[in-house]
Amino acid sequence: MHSLPIFLRLAGRPVMLVGTGDSADAKRRLLDRAGAIVVGEEAVAALAIVALDDREAQDAVAARLRARKILLNVVDRPDLCDFTMPAIVDRDPLLIAVGTGGASAGLAKAVRQRIERLLPPGVGALANALDAARAAIRMRWPDARDRRGAIDRALADGGVLDPVAAQDGDAVARWLAAADSGDRSRVEIIALASPDPDDLTLRAARLLGEADTVLHDAAVPPAILVRARADAARLTATAEALAEDRPGLTVILRITPM
Repeated sequence: MHSLPIFLRLAGRPVMLVGTGDSADAKRRLLDRAGAIVVGEEAVAALAIVALDDREAQDAVAARLRARKILLNVVDRPDLCDFTMPAIVDRDPLLIAVGTGGASAGLAKAVRQRIERLLPPGVGALANALDAARAAIRMRWPDARDRRGAIDRALADGGVLDPVAAQDGDAVARWLAAADSGDRSRVEIIALASPDPDDLTLRAARLLGEADTVLHDAAVPPAILVRARADAARLTATAEALAEDRPGLTVILRITPM
């Protein structure tokens, strides 16, 4: 992973913008949408965006700002960037950022357009409804693993809160009224055709994203294990580990070449 994706809250905070023209105007519009206060080079700010066409001017401004310990984005110069600007899918409050670390803005744009077509306009309202129901969800599932499992099942492909399907304003309330706690433990076995992560099926990728525990053969490479949730436990599938009963979803990974 070449960069750590983060979302910055910029409302009411200064962000430096250096440059004029179409690129600078586009960055200014983006900063305005985020509620940032756009300032010039002489101001005090933690972030700066440099939108200049001349490479020598880019180098000079970048050197001055970096000496001031300001994090930089220099348009079309990934070699000078401390952070890059992703292509954005905005379904407020749901935000999806697609980035390539500056390798290809065109590719990021193409992927964003695919996602735009996939997600219904109302998915942001679903996020707000889940936020408003946070206390009720905690009361319904006091145990964190049960709660996470219930939410995962509801939001899964074909689930009652499937974010790709159109949802009305009462969907979350109906889910809370009808949902059961589900099984406390569940085991799924994934037979991998190869150690190449590009060969993962959609089902395998989904289960890895949901798993609380991943038990894996020693031959399963890190490139596949990294597809699991960051907080999922990763254990070698010894006889003792396989025999233990664990709450939540346990995924067993085995390589069985075709």
